[in-house]
Amino acid sequence: MTAGPADPAGLSSADAESRLREFGPNLPPRARPRSFVSRVVGQLRDPTILLLIAAAVVVTVLGDVTDAGIIAAVVVLNTAIGVVQEMRAATALAALDELSAPQATVRRDGRLVRVSGADVVPGDLLRLEAGDIVAADGELTAAAGLQVDESAMTGESVPVGRGIGEPVLGGTVVTRGRGGAVVTRTGADSGLGRIATSLLATGIRPTPLQVRLARLSRQLVVLTLALAALVLGLGLLRGEPLDDMVILAVSLAVAAIPESLPAVVSIALALGAYRMARHSALVRRLPAVETLGSVTVLASDKTGTLTEGRMVVQELWTPDGSWLVTGRGYGADGELLGTADPATLDLMMRDLVLCNDARIDGPQAGEWAVIGDPMEASLLVAATKHDGSVLGSRGAWPRVDEVPFDSGTKQMTTVHRGADSWLVVCKGAPEAVLDRLADPSGADEARRIAGELAARGFRVLAVADASYDVSPGAGELNSGLVLRGLAALSDPARETAREVVEACRAAGIRTVMITGDHPATARAIAEELTITREGPEVADGDQVRRGEHLDRVDRIGVYARTQPENKVDIVAAWQRRGDVVAMTGDGVNDAPALRRADIGIAMGERGTEVARQAADLVLADDDLRTVVVAVGEGRRIYANIRRFLRYGLSGGLAEVLVLVVGPFVGMALPLGPAQILWINMVTHGLPGVAFGGEPMDPDDMRRPSPPPERSVLGRGLVTQILATGALIAAVAVVAGLTCPDADAVQTWVFLSLGLAQLGVALALRAPRSGPAWRSRGLEGAVVLAGLFQVAAVVWSPLQRLLGTVAISPVHAAALLALSAIPGVALALRRR
Repeated sequence: MTAGPADPAGLSSADAESRLREFGPNLPPRARPRSFVSRVVGQLRDPTILLLIAAAVVVTVLGDVTDAGIIAAVVVLNTAIGVVQEMRAATALAALDELSAPQATVRRDGRLVRVSGADVVPGDLLRLEAGDIVAADGELTAAAGLQVDESAMTGESVPVGRGIGEPVLGGTVVTRGRGGAVVTRTGADSGLGRIATSLLATGIRPTPLQVRLARLSRQLVVLTLALAALVLGLGLLRGEPLDDMVILAVSLAVAAIPESLPAVVSIALALGAYRMARHSALVRRLPAVETLGSVTVLASDKTGTLTEGRMVVQELWTPDGSWLVTGRGYGADGELLGTADPATLDLMMRDLVLCNDARIDGPQAGEWAVIGDPMEASLLVAATKHDGSVLGSRGAWPRVDEVPFDSGTKQMTTVHRGADSWLVVCKGAPEAVLDRLADPSGADEARRIAGELAARGFRVLAVADASYDVSPGAGELNSGLVLRGLAALSDPARETAREVVEACRAAGIRTVMITGDHPATARAIAEELTITREGPEVADGDQVRRGEHLDRVDRIGVYARTQPENKVDIVAAWQRRGDVVAMTGDGVNDAPALRRADIGIAMGERGTEVARQAADLVLADDDLRTVVVAVGEGRRIYANIRRFLRYGLSGGLAEVLVLVVGPFVGMALPLGPAQILWINMVTHGLPGVAFGGEPMDPDDMRRPSPPPERSVLGRGLVTQILATGALIAAVAVVAGLTCPDADAVQTWVFLSLGLAQLGVALALRAPRSGPAWRSRGLEGAVVLAGLFQVAAVVWSPLQRLLGTVAISPVHAAALLALSAIPGVALALRRR
């Protein structure tokens, strides 16, 4: 809706309620929450789970209720774990959104009232003051020195001036001045809403883990069906009953696939999400935890992510000397370090305080509270580091007139009246202020210094003044000034940013920086953070739009002067090279790229709602070091899944080999269907799930991430599975052949096959040190599973259920020693 001329009294309450019903809440569109049923269906669509369901149906039809119950229990457990974790993540995100809900001041019934941002409607009159978040798109009806921080929409870190008749965008922040605006668009019709709508139309890319496991599941299902058909055919050729062979084939199918894999993955991801939560990171989609382990490129927004997101004075220059300003951000600590007399800074500091619309209060807990434009506030903070009483200059020199900052003139001028004189102060871009000096002889040196500072990535301001005995005329405000100095400001890098970049490099992850800032500013930050070590070249937004960066992507470390749509193109260009891309950001302008990336990482404290909705991971404390922690979690999960696959597939292969080879060496039926399912449940149950909680191997952070197209069974894992499975099967066959009692052959094979697999589980443990009982879950699971396996031979109810017989202690000790061979051999080889 486009509003007409605004009523100075604003809308009436009745009119506002009517428009709220007509246009709906002022909220960005969101995807409809997934129902409980859809979450369950999503978990059940895995091919291996579908095969288990089919197996349960078959054995139920054949009357084997016991086996059907075992299979059904596995399916229910796996599904429940996945659904619970999804719902927990959704609930946590909703709580985060509730905490960040914006408020707005509007004129209703002729008076100002504070309402929720969601209740703002087209036609409302907004009152805007420094620090306010603009609740909706609007057109300014009043403006006094108004500046707006549009970095959330455009990525530009410097606030822009806005005047009457100009638009303001929802989600931006007023940094200076005051104004009023009539709301023109809300909700999905606003600029913020349109970006959110485009996100809903963008599908979520499957993670590398999902791609790998989906491919593996399909392959295992096909292979399992082929093996089951082989065993069924061989049994029928031997004259075995059809019903018995069908149940045996189904049991073999259940044994051959690692049906605990979904549970292992869910447990591993859930534990990873839990560890992430302890580091103030909220995982919105569980597979995102593993995706970070596969990341090869970290594409990071500069402003507020790699940098502090606020301008800080770092150097000062006067004709008498230069000073370095220490301290960080708006902290009250710090000092001015220089060789010249500090007294020569007195007049410059006074002018920086007078020609300034910001205000700082405090300090409290060592930090100044800032009200107004952050750049102007940084000038006040620097002034207090020179002289704590300098803020009192405003009382001694009250402002009587001003010419607000204008993007055309690039300067601001204020007029002040003292006890017996008048003072004009001008602050702005060096090229604007230096041309107004009464004595141009010093301007050349100041221009040279300003150029050097700008080349180093600083934003440079010049300040000058002129004194008068009488009130100066309008014509006198533009000339006759005396230069007091230059201030060099920058948005400094976060203290931890370089640490993050270097940690990513050590993990084989390339960091690239994306910003809307000037190339010189961007390069200065990139060089400080060592980003340019791998990517020495800089590309700007125009080159990205024309596709001129595509042939040199691997040499680019910095993208400058980018627009929101450029970020999506940049992410896509890296993905086309085969890289797995993580994108960090906090603004509305980052949201499309966050969704396009393989994993989007949004900032929680200062991040916009749209950015959080588009992201897979939200850093609640905005600490980028959490990304490195998440990379470690992802690689730990991937390594644990490979450990489980080696363990589970080796055991399944061993069971298949025993059933296929046994009849050819004199064992007609080495294992019964119930025995196969018991072994599978015991060995793949507790120990299999325990693999998901194994600690991280420090070496994993020093190994490059595998490419997405590489199978999860790559890097020699197939060969290891074949060798381990064959060794376990050989032990079980030897046990059956050496059994002295024909009635106990199945028991000997059953016991040795289960215990040998548990021994392999112990040999595949991740490296660990010290007692650390919390990291001993696998050992405990193996012991418990071993007791269940032994109980199946010694406890009469299980003997009747599984068809086993008791064996003597001597024979049990011999079988234990024989069963230990695969695990011992594997442990020795790993060492």
